[in-house]
Amino acid sequence: MTIIKICGIKTLKDALAAIEAGADYLGFNFYPKGVRFIEKDTCAKITSVLKQEYPTIKLVGVFVNSSVDEIKNIMQTCSLDLAQLHGDETPEMFAQLAPRVFKAIRLSTDFITDSRMVTDFVGLRQGFLPVLLVDAAVKGVYGGSGVTADWSAAAELARRYPLLLAGGLTPENVGAAIGQVKPWGVDVASGVESGAGEKDAAKMSAFVKAVKTASNH
Repeated sequence: MTIIKICGIKTLKDALAAIEAGADYLGFNFYPKGVRFIEKDTCAKITSVLKQEYPTIKLVGVFVNSSVDEIKNIMQTCSLDLAQLHGDETPEMFAQLAPRVFKAIRLSTDFITDSRMVTDFVGLRQGFLPVLLVDAAVKGVYGGSGVTADWSAAAELARRYPLLLAGGLTPENVGAAIGQVKPWGVDVASGVESGAGEKDAAKMSAFVKAVKTASNH
């Protein structure tokens, strides 16, 4: 079954609706310039409830060019399971957070460079899932753009690594994405929202249903 991560959670209500819909992973965005940014204290209040009520749900912190100390501090305060590095972090930083970390790569047309970059990060994730996340390359934007990733390049990577596919996924296109890429999991933010950063319970349910239908084929 394809794993489902719903990212950019800002309220307990949205977190519970995502779990109710069938999410396996929830993402919390700590990038201050992002529309889905959440304060550490707000997140800690939400995650303390989730850890008690839904201990099997994996909680992920999304970071863009934060320091290792800041990431460790937030992960501890908010009881997060994994850190998702979505910026221009180095393999050295990554190693200091391993194994509770995975890297998001923005697939550009320059796939050779991406392939080299991938190998720098995946070695430290062997035996842990996901190995990486694949997103669309949008100039100046670190994820959550609503732009679709390059599915053919993503499919090439998915044959080699268990990855999360992100980038412009919606209830309408996620079935086709799974059919073409065959990822370990899918990651959605803007595609299940009624407004920027506001999750829509009906869209989340429709997304999960579409994923399950495609996974069963």
